[in-house]
Amino acid sequence: MFMFRKIKNIPRKISNSFFGNLSKDIGIDLGTANTLVYVKDKGIVINEPSVVAINKKTKQVLAIGKEAKKMVGKTPGHIVATRPLVDGVVSDFEITQQMLKYFIEKIHKDSFSVLPRPRVLIGIPSGVTEVEKRAVIDATVSAGAREAYLIDEPMAAAIGARLPVIEAAGNMVVDIGGGTSEIAVISLGGVVASRSLRVAGDEMNEDIIRYCRDEFNLLIGEKTAEDVKIIIGSAYAQKEASEMTVRGRDLLKGLPRKVIVNDEQIREALSHSIRIIVNNIKTIIEETPPELLSDIMQEGIILAGGGSLVKGLDKLIANQTGIPVRMMEDPLTAVVRGAGIVLNDLEKLKDVLVENQYEEPLR
Repeated sequence: MFMFRKIKNIPRKISNSFFGNLSKDIGIDLGTANTLVYVKDKGIVINEPSVVAINKKTKQVLAIGKEAKKMVGKTPGHIVATRPLVDGVVSDFEITQQMLKYFIEKIHKDSFSVLPRPRVLIGIPSGVTEVEKRAVIDATVSAGAREAYLIDEPMAAAIGARLPVIEAAGNMVVDIGGGTSEIAVISLGGVVASRSLRVAGDEMNEDIIRYCRDEFNLLIGEKTAEDVKIIIGSAYAQKEASEMTVRGRDLLKGLPRKVIVNDEQIREALSHSIRIIVNNIKTIIEETPPELLSDIMQEGIILAGGGSLVKGLDKLIANQTGIPVRMMEDPLTAVVRGAGIVLNDLEKLKDVLVENQYEEPLR
């Protein structure tokens, strides 16, 4: 176990000034599906899948990010393309550490820094345990960070949406990512009420896979299911009907087969996961103090994250809750943009961070 403390004999200000001149502060949205990296004064510089390809025989990392995702479902037995995060938390420490190290080094490859030691701010689901927080911190510091900070994803998303999170006003954010859906009411720099659900974009993909298996005896892959969700998936009836051809393996004959599915069928497939998300939004509204609820009624519910892009989801939530709903600008990058804003004014916004701050370990 690492011990986190200040490095002996090196004053904090001198250490920060020295490494700060050689390194670039980094904000990371460490997502189940994608990892986005923000560099201070540069903006978002990396947006890649959270996938790592490994040779099981040699334990060698073969590819990370986009190159690794191309290998998913297409590798021989001794090569595995895996996601080191499940439901927004670290499931494989070593692979997560290697992925983070890869991104840190990629950012600094054009600089003169031989040993980059950046400050790193990472967005995490609001419902993670202390052990899961520690796993993220350990992986980040092991990957080369001199200081690591954590911020709840709904808080980061709210800041990314430029909501007045520090003021005494109610702000409601629903951030639907790949592994988790974060629902939170924020006021005075803190979370008043929240839910972190392990139901999000990945679970919607599973809904589509399950529907095709049960209704058509057709086995399809995760990538195909995601394409279906993006192209014709919807949460609310659309003005124009749509359909697409889906290819997979016939479970009875074992041979390739294709079927045509329409938006109504996929809406039925997605209804289970979407119902869970909407019901939890209602629950949070019921738990919100009346004064804050008045603010939310006026400003509306803010949607963020890739899962919120399902057609008609905003309209469904508005109809179910009676509260206006609006999609924030560029919802896919909400969390990492919020992390970037905090990085640019860390001293002023330090109160929005998760309580503890960790520094480079002594080994």
